[in-house]
Amino acid sequence: MKIVHIITRLILGGAQENTLITCKELALRGHDVTLITGPAIGPEGELFTKAKQEPYRIITVDKMIRAVRPLKDYLAYRQIKKHLQKIQPDIVHTHSAKASILGRYAAYSMRKKRFTNHESRNTVIVHTIHGLAFHKYQSDWLNKFYIAVEKAAAKKTDFFITVAEAMTAQALEAGIGTQDKFATAYSAIEEDAFLAPIPDEQITEFRVNNGISKDSIVLATVARLFEFKGHEYIIESAKQLSKKYENVIWLFVGDGNLSYYYKKQVSDLGLAHCVKFTGLLPPSEIPLALQSSDILVHCSLREGLARAIPQGMLCGKPAIAFDLDGSCEVVNKNTGRLIEAQNVEQLVEASSELIENKQLREKLGAQAREAVRQQFAPETMVDKIEEVYNQILNRQ
Repeated sequence: MKIVHIITRLILGGAQENTLITCKELALRGHDVTLITGPAIGPEGELFTKAKQEPYRIITVDKMIRAVRPLKDYLAYRQIKKHLQKIQPDIVHTHSAKASILGRYAAYSMRKKRFTNHESRNTVIVHTIHGLAFHKYQSDWLNKFYIAVEKAAAKKTDFFITVAEAMTAQALEAGIGTQDKFATAYSAIEEDAFLAPIPDEQITEFRVNNGISKDSIVLATVARLFEFKGHEYIIESAKQLSKKYENVIWLFVGDGNLSYYYKKQVSDLGLAHCVKFTGLLPPSEIPLALQSSDILVHCSLREGLARAIPQGMLCGKPAIAFDLDGSCEVVNKNTGRLIEAQNVEQLVEASSELIENKQLREKLGAQAREAVRQQFAPETMVDKIEEVYNQILNRQ
């Protein structure tokens, strides 16, 4: 198949890692794959350099940016459409908000042209929902706008792939698409780096470099320092728990536009001795950060299914997560602790339980690893995506 994937930007992030794995695996299976993306701009770090080393083509649309800019958006749409007309793909598969709208409309306009030219089959349009733009933490009018935009784009979409069953349910509840046009493909992780044990001396070095003693119990959070990622709830729990546990460290892995704010808050609260910031780490160092920790804590308020959760579980770490979106599809009493969203009291209770019981941590961590191993394997995800592609093409 001739396949084009479109994503807004290749920053460090779950949707981006998912897309790169998909493109790589499809190319290795013999498909003709092209990735269209905008500039990798942002404080989060970039994956563009990594993508250039993979066995597929990359096209950069310089006008495609995350922010809404009507003139640039129109020019980006025209650029995408021009590339699609040249490639004439069998499949156009979009990711992320901006690219999904521009990409689907561009592909649909080209489809109409192919139809009038009496070509044998139209370009199939697929969209992956990694997360939804509408949520309860913003105004009703903005949610109504985003839902209206998604409903309109859904009419130009042949099939939706979601990274969690929760995303399917939320989309359908909002009136986006129909049940027969949805399938779930859990967001793949290149698992070998997370499953392979890291030598003790590397873990010791990582801890020393981040001001963490050998006998400390580390609660790690891997997420951008950004709104809705929930760092404030973890800091509040640390404020309470640090008074009881002197050997516990909270480790924030990542960077973002709230970095200064959280560092100042931690300093003002007198928690700098127990709340550490690694700053931006390359993806290759995330397994080291997780294996150097004891517990994964993820308190994001909106996310399809955070990749950090199964990544931590693959490293044999129990997870504590808010019961939101797709978290409940991997976190349960056998793999960690699922708690009520924004409930700091429950976060403190779950953290205390795992801090105090090493045997329980190890038991839940081992069970967590086995639970997600097959579910998040690249071949599992791409098998499902290929099945969707073939299913739709065979209908034509």
